[in-house]
Amino acid sequence: MTYDTILVLNFGGQYCHLIARQIRRFKVRSEIVPYDTPSTKIGSVSPNHSIKGIVLSGGPDSVYRKGALVCDRKILEMGIPVLGICYGHQLIAYLEGGTVLPGEKGEYGITTVNVERPVGILKGLGGDQEVWMSHGDTVQSIPDGFQVLASSENCPVAAFMDREKSNFGLQWHPEVIHTRNGEQMLRNFVFEVCDCRPNWVMSDFVERATNEIRKEVGNSRCIIALSGGVDSSTATLLSQRAIGKNLTAVYVDHGLMRLGETESVREFFSRLEMDFLVVDCGERFLKRLEALRDPEEKRIAIGQEFVHVFEEVATEKKADFLVQGTIYPDRIESGQEGQADRIKSHHNVAGMPTKLKFKKVIEPLRDLYKDEVREIARELGLPREIVWRQPFPGPGLAVRIMGQVTQDKIEVLKNADRIVTEEIENSGVNKKLWQYFAVLLDTMTTGVKGDSRAYGHVVAIRAVESREAMTASFARIPFDILEKISTRITNELPQVVRVVYDITHKPPSTIEWE
Repeated sequence: MTYDTILVLNFGGQYCHLIARQIRRFKVRSEIVPYDTPSTKIGSVSPNHSIKGIVLSGGPDSVYRKGALVCDRKILEMGIPVLGICYGHQLIAYLEGGTVLPGEKGEYGITTVNVERPVGILKGLGGDQEVWMSHGDTVQSIPDGFQVLASSENCPVAAFMDREKSNFGLQWHPEVIHTRNGEQMLRNFVFEVCDCRPNWVMSDFVERATNEIRKEVGNSRCIIALSGGVDSSTATLLSQRAIGKNLTAVYVDHGLMRLGETESVREFFSRLEMDFLVVDCGERFLKRLEALRDPEEKRIAIGQEFVHVFEEVATEKKADFLVQGTIYPDRIESGQEGQADRIKSHHNVAGMPTKLKFKKVIEPLRDLYKDEVREIARELGLPREIVWRQPFPGPGLAVRIMGQVTQDKIEVLKNADRIVTEEIENSGVNKKLWQYFAVLLDTMTTGVKGDSRAYGHVVAIRAVESREAMTASFARIPFDILEKISTRITNELPQVVRVVYDITHKPPSTIEWE
């Protein structure tokens, strides 16, 4: 089967992957490729895919800067519709002979644009539109053969189109939720301009992924890194379908899991007909971490130690391949995609050693977002508690303990996190949350307990709402719930004297603190 596909050329914009994810919500395949992908390779970027449109993402560059990121100009002449967003909008104008200059005023945040010609990507969206802008440069004049579709007070060319080639530019970001009709704009491009068929469905993915694993592995044995979360659990069931008894699922208890986590994972996966192994090595990981305080060093050390454990098990089981539940955001934040900056080294991506004792690492979910994985998990019959288990970092509580990791700190955080989880889930507000957890700060503070001075730890509470973890908003938890959590933590944990609540969005922060 051939899937209609939209390619997204990545110029390093923070919202690049929101574009791809939004297109996939339309059941149309999208794929992110480097900004400098040659026009001659566009048609062969991905097998069994028909490239129906190309999006040039936003980015921090300026088109007139020496050495600026520039795509192959011939892409604009291939007859495949192109949509430029923000930097991509400016780049199309620049390459086609228009003028791009620093604006007299930048536009950042919600802006009103006037749609003068509601055609093409703006079909059905005339008049004033509330959109999200984030730019300093501005298209001042359009190339020959182009026409202006929309403008704002500070941006004379906020949207344009090329009459002959179906190329469009938007200075704003239709992919973010702050652009009121952004979804409709992208729908117009995907279906009205590119004439795509909505045939990218997860039921097809299960069969494809199973066949790919089977073809890659053959009759060899594999081990899979199983944490009990939805990603690794889904990858485990896909792998079991593919190779059956040649699979060993390995759960590494590194002593940094939440209270009751290991017991829960053991109870569920022991019931399945598979070779399931729990490796208890908490002391080993703690020793590796005892001298480390920098979060990147902690993540990389944990990633390396994980692999050493898997290699030891593989030697015992005579396994040649390692399977992981790596998903798209892991690769993105680890700086593995195009121009993406490294935000943090995920233990299963950038934290991996450069030399492995495996023939290959197989990642069947590497191109999927969390909500896509959950859809597959439901289809595979995983229970609701695993499908909707809130994301938990592979390094575990080590990246929720600021500074040095000690056994005492681990015990404090485990119990604080238990209280946060219990109260949020008992209140029912967890149903709209992406994640909710406790963080132990590397700070001591003065308090009063029992009319006496107390000097102890600070616990931060983090709760966010999100759709795909690429962006997130802090959750507005009712004060009475926060008060109950704070009271329980300071009453039940004598080591803690202060509780604070994190009210930072992503960006500028990340969801995890480290």
